[in-house]
Amino acid sequence: MKLASACLICLALCHTGLAQSDIILEVSRLEVEGRFKQAAALLTRVLVSPSLRSEERRQLEFEHDRLERIKKDFSYSKQALFRDLRKAVRALTRAEFKQWISAGWFDLREVDGEQRFMSSSVSNLFFRHPELESRRIPPRDSAAFDHAVLDTVTTIQHAAQQEGKAYVLPRHFRMRMCVTAKAGTAPAGQVIHAWLPMPRAYPFQTDFKVLASSSPILQLAPDNSSIRSAYLEQVALKNKPTAFWVEYRYTTYGARFDVKPDAVRPCDPNDPMLKPWLAEAPHIVFTPEMRALSQQIAGNESNPCLIAKKFHDWIAEHIQYSYAIEYSTIRNIGDYCRAHGYGDCGQEALLFMTLCRLNGIPARWQSGWNTFPGGKTIHDWCEIHFAPYGWVPVDAYMGIWAMRYATTLTPEQRRIVRDFYFGGLDQYRISANRDHCQELTPPKQSLRSDTVDFQRGELEWGEHNIYYDRYSWKLDVNGDDSAKSPATGAVKR
Repeated sequence: MKLASACLICLALCHTGLAQSDIILEVSRLEVEGRFKQAAALLTRVLVSPSLRSEERRQLEFEHDRLERIKKDFSYSKQALFRDLRKAVRALTRAEFKQWISAGWFDLREVDGEQRFMSSSVSNLFFRHPELESRRIPPRDSAAFDHAVLDTVTTIQHAAQQEGKAYVLPRHFRMRMCVTAKAGTAPAGQVIHAWLPMPRAYPFQTDFKVLASSSPILQLAPDNSSIRSAYLEQVALKNKPTAFWVEYRYTTYGARFDVKPDAVRPCDPNDPMLKPWLAEAPHIVFTPEMRALSQQIAGNESNPCLIAKKFHDWIAEHIQYSYAIEYSTIRNIGDYCRAHGYGDCGQEALLFMTLCRLNGIPARWQSGWNTFPGGKTIHDWCEIHFAPYGWVPVDAYMGIWAMRYATTLTPEQRRIVRDFYFGGLDQYRISANRDHCQELTPPKQSLRSDTVDFQRGELEWGEHNIYYDRYSWKLDVNGDDSAKSPATGAVKR
C-alpha cells in the first residue's frame, strides 16, 4: 500500500467514525494476501493519531496484536514440518509431502513471502486422514480409553433410568489449577495479575470450596457468573517464574435426560429467560451459507428435539476434529467450522449452537476442562433448552469422537456414545463458563489472550497482556477414582 493512500485513510479516521471499519477491512485484505508487515505498518501509522477515541484505539491495537498471534499459530516452516512429519509418519517421502501440500492437507498461510504451517499440523494430519493410522509412529492404542468412555456413559444412562432422574452417580474431586508466568515476563517488582478458571454452580456441579492458594484470592467471581474466575496478584521476582495456583474441591454428577421428542414444545421466543439464547451473537451469525446448511439438514422437520438431533448427528458424520488456531484470530468461529469442514470442540459447539438458534432452539455455551482419565484437556460443549425439560447438555465433539475416532468400538457402540452426549454428560467436567465472549471479574486492563473462551487462565502486568507463549498452565486432578495426572497446555485443543 502506498504511503499517500495510508495517509488518506489516517486523515479519514480523524474525521469520521466509519473509517475505523475501513482500516480493519484494509488490514484484513493485506493479511489475507500475506502482507503482514504492510498491515502492521498501516496500523502503526494510524495508532499515532491523537484523535483516536479510546475504544477505537483499543480495537486497532487488538488488530495489530492479532497479526502477531496469527504468526505464532503458523510457526512451522516447510522444512521443519517435513522434519517432524518424518518422525511421525512411517516411510514419508518428499514427493508425498509435496503432494499433501498441493492437496490442501495442511493449514498454511503466506506470511511476507514465506509459506508457514499451523503448529498442530502433525496431529491434525491424523485427525483428517485416518487412513494414515497404520503408518503412525508410535502406533496409537485407544482400546482402553474407548471402552472406558463406553462403560461410563452406559453406567450413567442405566442409573438415570433406574433412579428416574437426570443427575446421578456423584463423584468428588480435588483439583489444583496452576498458571506460571516465565521468568522475565514482567519487570522485577511489577505486580502480575492472574485470573484462574473456577467451577461455577450448576445442577451437575456442586459443593465447590477453595482449600488453598498461592496467594490470597482477592476476588472470586459469583458462583452463577457467566465466566467464573479467582483473581490473584503477585510481585514478579528477578529471573524467577511467577506461579499462581488454587486448590479446590467440588462434586460432579453424571447427567442423562430422557427427552421424549413428542413431549417437547416449541419455546416462546419472547420469554425473557430464553430470548438471549435465540439471538445472533459473536461467532453465532445467521449467514446465508448457515441458513442453507440448516435447511439442508433440518428439511421439513418441525419438532425442536428432532431438528437438534439432526444437527448433532450431521456434525458427527461430516465434521472432522482438528486442533484450532487461536479463537481470538478468527472473525466468525461457527462459520469457520462450517466452511472448513473441521474444527475443535468449541468450533463444533458454536456451529451446533448457530444451527439451533436459527431454528428457534435456545442454545448456550459451556466450557472448562474435560478430566476423563487418559484424555484430560481443556474442553467446550453447550446446552440447549427443551420445554418442559429445561436445559440439557449436548457435546458435539463427543459425537464426532464416537463416530470417527473410537475405532475399537463396534458401530452400535459408537452410536450409543454419540446418542448419550445428546442430552447427557459424564462426571469428568469442570464448567467455568456459561457463555462465550464474557468479561472477567475484575476486568482486564489489557487485551485478552482468549477473547472467546476462558480455560487456561489470563495474565497481565500493568496494561500489558501476557500471551500464551509467556506462560504455562497445568491442572492436577485427585478424585474418588482418579489417579493424579498433570495436563499441560502446548496447543489450544
